Amino acid sequence: MNARLQPDASGRRTPTTLRFAKLKLLLLVVFCALPVYGVVTIWLRDGAWLPWLPAAIYLVMSVITFGLYGYDKRQARGEGRRTPEKLLHGLELFGGWPGALVAQQVFRHKTRKVAFQVVFWLIVLLHELFWIDRIVLGGDHVDAAAVGRYRKDASVRQTMQPTIDLLGHDL
Repeated sequence: MNARLQPDASGRRTPTTLRFAKLKLLLLVVFCALPVYGVVTIWLRDGAWLPWLPAAIYLVMSVITFGLYGYDKRQARGEGRRTPEKLLHGLELFGGWPGALVAQQVFRHKTRKVAFQVVFWLIVLLHELFWIDRIVLGGDHVDAAAVGRYRKDASVRQTMQPTIDLLGHDL
């Protein structure tokens, strides 16, 4: 499906419809399925409220990221002060990548910048690998790396102690 180009208020020709909307929606559902399945699986297995924390983080960070993409697009059109790409990638890394994926399509923003897209998709891949490790591999690979550093470095142990107390077990 190709979009028709219509002139906007500034005279630039912009697409009036989202190209490949069904494919993009399918990709969003597929990429979000693993984190959703992971949260639900952990909740059913552990029965605690803590597993819903990742879902809340994804939701809040996605809303913030979506808003910043929209703000950055408005600033780009008006030649105002832009949102740094590092900030956008940081928000994506901390769970805002679903909101960024939607915002890129809704605002048609940052979709053609190859370097930006490479980093974005690496962040998505990192999240997917984390959930594959949690769901399929039992979390042993990420935990092994964290525990190895945790046991070697007293400062890391001291920093992590409140989290350990909250979870109710030691490593």
